[in-house]
Amino acid sequence: MALNYLDFDYSEDEQGHGTFDAMASTATQHVAAVLEEIAQVLDWANAAFPDLRAPLDEGGEWDYNLEGQQEWTAHEAIAYDEVTGKFSSQLSPAGALRHTMTLSLSGSPQFCEAFRQTFKIE
Repeated sequence: MALNYLDFDYSEDEQGHGTFDAMASTATQHVAAVLEEIAQVLDWANAAFPDLRAPLDEGGEWDYNLEGQQEWTAHEAIAYDEVTGKFSSQLSPAGALRHTMTLSLSGSPQFCEAFRQTFKIE
């Protein structure tokens, strides 16, 4: 399964549980595509490991956390006055809205291996 917006990083704890973290920050017109990819990942996890989602420290095989944030950015021109040793800044008008979504999946070694193979993550 190919993913265009989600690029996962992997970490592992001392018990062998792995965590895949991805963040996508996009303009409004790409939000639906990002959500579609997130649904694809979660649908796979639910189908491949049905009824096994629960916190890992409570015996679950896998779990996830999904969060979102919206923000407007503005360029800030910063100048330093060498004589006074002070800074000044000028903000530009706010730009277009950006949507940032983070998805973290944690799982057992079996879950992590299956996830890697399915989504071709190294």
